[in-house]
Amino acid sequence: MGAKVTPNRLGMAAAAFTSNARNPDLRRAQLSFLGAWTAEWAFTVALGIVAYRHGGAVAVGLVGLLRMVPAAIVAPLLSPLADRGRRERVLVVVSVIRGVATGGAAVVAALGGSPLVIYALAVLSTIVATLYRPAHSALLPSLCHTGHELASANVVRGMLDSAATLTGPLLAAVLLRFSGVDVVFAVAAGASFVAAALVLRLDYEAPPRPPAATRPNLVREGVEGLRAVRQSRDLTLILGLAAAQSFTRGALTVLSVVVAIELLGTGEPGVGALMTSVGVGAVLGSLAASLLVGTGRLGGWFALGVALWGAPLAVVGVVPLESVALVLLAFVGVGNALIDVAGFTLIGRLAPDEVLARVFGVLESIVAVSMGLGALAASLLGEGFGVRTALLTIGSLCPLLAALSWRRLRLLDRSVGDLDSDVQRLQNVPMLRTLPLPAVEQLARGLEPVTTTSGGVVFRQGDVGDRYFLIASGEVDVVGDGQVVATLGPGEGFGEIALLRSTRRTATVVARSEVGLLALSSERFIAVVLGYAPSAQEATVAVDGLLERYTPGDSDVVPRTQPTEDPPKP
Repeated sequence: MGAKVTPNRLGMAAAAFTSNARNPDLRRAQLSFLGAWTAEWAFTVALGIVAYRHGGAVAVGLVGLLRMVPAAIVAPLLSPLADRGRRERVLVVVSVIRGVATGGAAVVAALGGSPLVIYALAVLSTIVATLYRPAHSALLPSLCHTGHELASANVVRGMLDSAATLTGPLLAAVLLRFSGVDVVFAVAAGASFVAAALVLRLDYEAPPRPPAATRPNLVREGVEGLRAVRQSRDLTLILGLAAAQSFTRGALTVLSVVVAIELLGTGEPGVGALMTSVGVGAVLGSLAASLLVGTGRLGGWFALGVALWGAPLAVVGVVPLESVALVLLAFVGVGNALIDVAGFTLIGRLAPDEVLARVFGVLESIVAVSMGLGALAASLLGEGFGVRTALLTIGSLCPLLAALSWRRLRLLDRSVGDLDSDVQRLQNVPMLRTLPLPAVEQLARGLEPVTTTSGGVVFRQGDVGDRYFLIASGEVDVVGDGQVVATLGPGEGFGEIALLRSTRRTATVVARSEVGLLALSSERFIAVVLGYAPSAQEATVAVDGLLERYTPGDSDVVPRTQPTEDPPKP
């Protein structure tokens, strides 16, 4: 499964970062994510210490469950909001609410208030936080134009997620040495407000969306996300493995506290040190994951990432030494980086854009409830059977499930590769080049293979237009009023005039040899091409040019042209 590191692959890895840096919208969206998740990790460390002081390991587990269960219930209900209008607006609202809630926790802690109030604010912050990643994940494809660019964006976001995993706990550890949890909460609040400010003015072509209902039914709309997951075996598998990884992650929020204080004897700062080790591994793993862009093996790397979330914990249970724990937990971070790149890219490629935020909302719900259950299970196992038994039991779950899922994930890699081939064919058509990736994939999923034998007629002049055609193999002659006006070959398309102008076919198309065609229904083609201003403008210019240059009765035989020169098409 290894990927050979070549100069070309290193160049692709570098391009993954530079493409995000050159795109101002991607850059701002990614930095917003960094601020939001730095706040989340710092807040989690401080909250765990508050809970441990209040009631020991069991309290840490119960608080983790208290945060996650309401979030799990609400996430699918809120996620439809991110499928309406512009998704960055959701990110602004979420970040502001989180900043206010976290700032409130800082005030309560500074005044020596009840931990119960801090827990309540943590629940509020976690509920709204479950909407941030779905909205951000659904936003990224709209800022990209190719599968490679989306994978690159997820590489960068994974890197930033890893950086947040490092800087959040490290920041908390440093602050805890010189101050208290109130200062950690305050800094986390500031990071949330910065995350909101960064996405206030994104400038991109938002996908067309139906107007919001006057009386929206969030429950019904949320169920559509569940339905999309249930209807896809591949999505179900990915989300199931994500549940196992999140269960382990929830357990780690408890185990990091208990292992540091009780098993390793490193005290409260040791909690931050252990989580910092996870962050170091995540950063290194993200750098390695940048080499995976374009490998076509994301399913396999996803399985490895899931396995790495558990195996190191089991080994720490066998060898409970601080040096060993710090090294092994770095591999958990590597696994986290692989999951971020592979998992989110695969979901973004498999789920329809119109329900994409809702699918990610289902993921967040699963993540939230799994983390809560993992935190509770770790605290109960630790109290009942000891910390080492808890590490061994929980650490074995992810590696086992990853091994059982390996074959199916490799088959998924092949299907995504086929989709990439169709996307590339469509993006060779000038009027489709300006479309964002979700729109092109929507077209690609609607392609139907059609084979025409030599001399066969694809359609005749005067027929009603009902499909757009793309040539996969072979050549066709375009015949207008008895004259061959163009010869088209692989990568070229025809049939758009009748669809875009609601006219009958302006020419006859005949196969010169056996021809492999890919057909798109008029409904799907028109909805996508006219749904985005850049592609609609490009299509209008192209059709106007063809109608002006090649009117009925033009007897000149026009030689075959390059696709970029808009060859004559009926």
